[in-house]
Amino acid sequence: MELLSAVAQSYPRSGIRRMFDLAAGYDDVVSLCLGEPNFDTPLHIVEAAKKALDEGLTHYTPNAGLVELRQAIADKYKRELGLEYTADNVMITVGAMEALYLAMVTTVNPGDEVIVPDPCFPAYLGQIMMLGAKAVPVPVREENEFKLQADDVEKAITSKTKAILLNSPSNPLGSVLGKEDLEAMAQVVLRHNLVVFSDEVYEKIIYDGRSHYSIAQLADMKERTIIINSFSKTYAMTGWRIGYLLANKEIAQHMPKIQEGIASCVAAFVQKAAVAALTGPDDPIEQMVNDYNRRRSILIDGLNQIPGFHCQKSPATFYAFPSIKDFGKTSQEFAEELLREAHVVTVPGSAFGNMGEGFLRLSFANSDENLKEAVRRIAEHVKKKY
Repeated sequence: MELLSAVAQSYPRSGIRRMFDLAAGYDDVVSLCLGEPNFDTPLHIVEAAKKALDEGLTHYTPNAGLVELRQAIADKYKRELGLEYTADNVMITVGAMEALYLAMVTTVNPGDEVIVPDPCFPAYLGQIMMLGAKAVPVPVREENEFKLQADDVEKAITSKTKAILLNSPSNPLGSVLGKEDLEAMAQVVLRHNLVVFSDEVYEKIIYDGRSHYSIAQLADMKERTIIINSFSKTYAMTGWRIGYLLANKEIAQHMPKIQEGIASCVAAFVQKAAVAALTGPDDPIEQMVNDYNRRRSILIDGLNQIPGFHCQKSPATFYAFPSIKDFGKTSQEFAEELLREAHVVTVPGSAFGNMGEGFLRLSFANSDENLKEAVRRIAEHVKKKY
């Protein structure tokens, strides 16, 4: 008897974690690998969690999450995007990845097709595979400012297409879909009666006077869009493991029973901390984004001064996605070479899909000093070797 399931045997290993693990064998590395803020969680959020623990909030909450938190999220979307939600539209989850899983398991059947951008965050593909559905990658090209094109999406639609997964701002690309881009996408979605999973976890990390726009804001799109979000990136809360989704009530009402069989609920004191995040001051967010913006220039301007590197200035997130095609190596080969010879950890673009080949993903969620040192090491390596 085979002990392992087909899912366990075929689930793709993360190329991000592969580089992280390889780096463990080296000393004195500068890691631009993981997509995690290098800031601590703002103090008022931490204090709210401590207070909740002191008050004995160590028990189960409703599967959907505390009403107080769900209402605070609904209020946020009314205030910021003009979207009308109630607490009944909101589901609190163990991070954004569980939010996406709940969104898909509630709407996608085995054999359905889900359109995804290529490159994309690799966990998307694993989740779709676990559901017995099929991920259909649609190329995202550098010449289109790394924006998924509605025409390309429409060409990929078949009779089995159930949904499209959008990610704006994008990990790994750092690109942003604006209102006009989303209007074109919405026309395709409505024409083919699709569900939209909209991963918006980087909504606040955006630069140059841009503002986040959700496809749910467009006419006739709110009822068919499930918004995925998280506290991890905006509030530097990756280890707290709390995210959420917003969906129409017909969909949302089925999620608590599924949550009961997966994780029951998110820890009560963590949910209270999330309330403090939403209702507290925005100054820490603004400071973090200002720091990311400065670091964006340090890294991307530095890379563009190195012969062979070509990097668009990311309008959002804390990722750079430079082309390294001039070096004549695969992205995996070049990433391992930089680790081995320069002790700089990057992620090969191929870890995010076929269209990522020829690129690297580098995170500038790091100190100014580390970013300058990484650029110096990469430049020195290229000068010696190429």
